[in-house]
Amino acid sequence: MKIALSWSTGKDSAWTLQKLREQHPGCTAGLLTTVNEAFDRVAMHAVRRILLAAQAEAAGLPLYAVDLPWPCSNEVYEARMAELTTRLEADGFTHVAFGDLFLEDVRRYREERLALTRLTPMFPLWKTKPTHELAREMIDGGLRAYLTCVDPRVLPASFAGRPFDRALLADLPEGVDPCGENGEFHSFAWDGPMFSRPLQVRVGETVERDGFVFADVHPEVAEGTGQHHRGGAKPRSHTEAR
Repeated sequence: MKIALSWSTGKDSAWTLQKLREQHPGCTAGLLTTVNEAFDRVAMHAVRRILLAAQAEAAGLPLYAVDLPWPCSNEVYEARMAELTTRLEADGFTHVAFGDLFLEDVRRYREERLALTRLTPMFPLWKTKPTHELAREMIDGGLRAYLTCVDPRVLPASFAGRPFDRALLADLPEGVDPCGENGEFHSFAWDGPMFSRPLQVRVGETVERDGFVFADVHPEVAEGTGQHHRGGAKPRSHTEAR
């Protein structure tokens, strides 16, 4: 068994990696991600490519990044993903794992696309427990993340940039899924047992674009060196986005 993990840079992907390593030690051998080539950021999560690469390095896994144009038609998306699956098969992968939790239509789409290949889909977190329990399990297990994207139709814009922690869970409005599985929010994981080290990052400005609110996460640079820190996340100043 050789597993490629669909990697969004967020908490669900990170926790899926942790579960895969517990359930199938030594089998996860790559991370696959789509990147918006116009902005050089991971789609929807809006995470910078340099931080995506830092995650892969800290996870000790090669990165399979697929650049997508913006806007991207479904035809272009499926063509480039087909090229990726061909490459994965050539590299000996047998399975692709996803961090989906309960959305049936999303799972069905993934299964239908992979049915055209020799790759078998896996869903390690699928309906394993209620999402409020799963969210607490992630936090108590040492996962650390920031919210990078918020849908202001269902969640106040002030949630963008907040840490994914028990305080955030307590503040979520009624009806918002604790894991954001309905698209209420997306995140960037910077520390946890799936990484060899925490990533040194800070949360910067918040912007609204295309109907969503994004908090920009920056790599932290050591003063006077131009080199990126390898320690934990830096707390935000009072002037940075909440």
